[in-house]
Amino acid sequence: MSHINIDEPRWDQSTYEGRAKHFLTITNPLNLLCTSGQLENAKDVVSRYRKGEELGLSEDEIWKAKSIYDSAFHPDTGEKMMLIGRMSAQVPMNMTITGCMLTFYKTTPAVVFWQWINQSFNAVVNYTNRSGDSPISVQQLGTSYVMATSGALVTALGLNSLVKSLPSLIGRLVPFAAVASANCVNIPMMRMKELQDGVALHDQNGNKVGQSKKAAKWGIGAVCVSRILMSAPGMVLPPIVMNILEKRGTLRRLPWLSAPLQVGLCGVCLTFATPACCALFPQKSSIAVSSLEPEVRDKIRQLPDAPEVVYYNKGL
Repeated sequence: MSHINIDEPRWDQSTYEGRAKHFLTITNPLNLLCTSGQLENAKDVVSRYRKGEELGLSEDEIWKAKSIYDSAFHPDTGEKMMLIGRMSAQVPMNMTITGCMLTFYKTTPAVVFWQWINQSFNAVVNYTNRSGDSPISVQQLGTSYVMATSGALVTALGLNSLVKSLPSLIGRLVPFAAVASANCVNIPMMRMKELQDGVALHDQNGNKVGQSKKAAKWGIGAVCVSRILMSAPGMVLPPIVMNILEKRGTLRRLPWLSAPLQVGLCGVCLTFATPACCALFPQKSSIAVSSLEPEVRDKIRQLPDAPEVVYYNKGL
């Protein structure tokens, strides 16, 4: 068997289908069930295979070990990540939090509590998945956390006061508006260093050719769009279903059904929406050199064999 490059995704990342398969593997909640022994075994397999050792494993077994390793260990530091901060925890954690935000949205204490829980979880995820090369400072993390939580609460409480006289379905959609606004604050704040210094640009051979603030803005904008769309199915479809059940009197007869049903609906939506929306934009995004800032563009064009297109890491 020829040597596999396990440092690149298994599937073609230039196609939407390949990206969707890649993220479906990364976000697989079943990886949370792996024991410490299985995680250490996967780490050992990946480490030894990278050194070129012959392990006597099939290609599928090697990729399986790699997917388990990626689900639990930080890509830069190699340290085991906090359980709830792993990408494989996204669906079970978000379905629980989102379902509760949609269920308990009418009273101020409930809104404050669940928006705080949601932003606290986001902070844990951001810290757990921080870059090993450009780590998030405690001050940056704290500022982002406070601003995102404040933005979500202002949006949720403000809209709640405005929609009291409107149809109940509109009120049920307020949590989605709050989460969307928080994403638009949280993501740029967490990546402020890229906005200030620019994101690294590479040619097709992986050679660094410059830094661009404009590419950083495009990448962060794409992440904001994908995060909002990722949350949309789980925060829009359940309210519609619950509104129908409310009109039919089902929720009056079975009031206990509201929370578990919404959590379950969110889980179904997030299972597919998370990888589907992560895959909307290529992780390795491209930008024409002619579209870059003048000083960056001129510097690149002075290089021998200057590229017409450069690439950057969009982020997640």
